[in-house]
Amino acid sequence: MVTQTTEEYVATRRIGDATVTLINDGIFDAIPLIPWMDAPADAVRRAVPEADANGAIGHSGIIVAHVRIGHASILIDPGVGELDPRSWLVTDLKLRRTRGVQAGLAAVGIQPEQITHVLITHAHDDHFLGATVRRDGQHLPRYPQARYVIGRADWAGNPAREDPDSAVALRLGALDRRGLLAVVEGDAAIVPGVTMLPAPGESPGHSIVHVASAGDHFYYLGDLFHHTCEVAHLDWVMAHRNTPAMMAHCNDSCKNGPYCVNRSSRCLWSHCHYGFRQRPLR
Repeated sequence: MVTQTTEEYVATRRIGDATVTLINDGIFDAIPLIPWMDAPADAVRRAVPEADANGAIGHSGIIVAHVRIGHASILIDPGVGELDPRSWLVTDLKLRRTRGVQAGLAAVGIQPEQITHVLITHAHDDHFLGATVRRDGQHLPRYPQARYVIGRADWAGNPAREDPDSAVALRLGALDRRGLLAVVEGDAAIVPGVTMLPAPGESPGHSIVHVASAGDHFYYLGDLFHHTCEVAHLDWVMAHRNTPAMMAHCNDSCKNGPYCVNRSSRCLWSHCHYGFRQRPLR
């Protein structure tokens, strides 16, 4: 059973001996799904009847996950933080904010200083801006005791690092300069029961996170998918993606992988189209 707060943007459930809490950091009301999809527009529209005349969908969340397992307190994708209202996430994608990640964590008794790890699935703004907080003109770690982890290809080979004004340079760079940013490649064990797995395509270093405890499994899929139509049509991917890599991974994970959607593992992607009333954990 999923437990919800009265605000209905926080949901918690047990995964074996681990506790997974989902926090919705915001809702996109204008994701241009059909224009962005590298697939026949008429076929996508039939599969996405909720799309408006411009091919956009709403009610797409920014779902952040927190995992308590053993002595670890792990945050997966820290959300957008104090977002500039001029950001394209607001002006173009019509992002509406909830009470945010900090209030969501507080609702389940977790303070920033208790977070031991922050796992970043990929270096897109809506997945890592909340890793830092700006104080006295500086970007500082929002979770001061945490180790921050990202796929190597999203840091070491990221051209945004060359732009001093980019969010990657300013925010992830601030973590790196303090020795808090760790890069991983391949299957990377974070703590017993939590593993980051490479899933390139959305970005070169995109990762997913596997939580395994007492025979139960949860997969946080990041941006492996954006909508259920991509699960039903594995050859449909976003046009900006590294399509061959993403298609190969989607096909393998959904048909052969341990988190196959036809098996008992619970899976969630970041921009889940479902509200908490509609069981975001599967």
